[in-house]
Amino acid sequence: MKHLAAYLLLGLAGNTSPSASDIKEVLSSVGIEAEEERLNSLLSELEGKDINELIQEGSQKLASVPSGGAGGAPAAGGAGAAAGGEAAAEEAPAAKEEEKEESDEDMGFGLFD
Repeated sequence: MKHLAAYLLLGLAGNTSPSASDIKEVLSSVGIEAEEERLNSLLSELEGKDINELIQEGSQKLASVPSGGAGGAPAAGGAGAAAGGEAAAEEAPAAKEEEKEESDEDMGFGLFD
């Protein structure tokens, strides 16, 4: 991925056909050592191809992939507020008390101990 990112950065800078040494230079500027095998594989795959066309083709393929969810659950406070102001006011302190009980501070250990 880092090799492709360097390739795309060079493309944005105007270098339409970056060489291996160009990509290595970009990666070394941020302290990353290029992996020869992956770099050569990337360059052989992209040789003679327009990167903008490849991105557009990929975008069209991704557009056909279903990416919807089941939707979110309604907010818990919405039902209480719809029932009446008193019901929502009574539930609020109880919810705060539960949060305190579930706190890791009471257990004597933390997440990074």
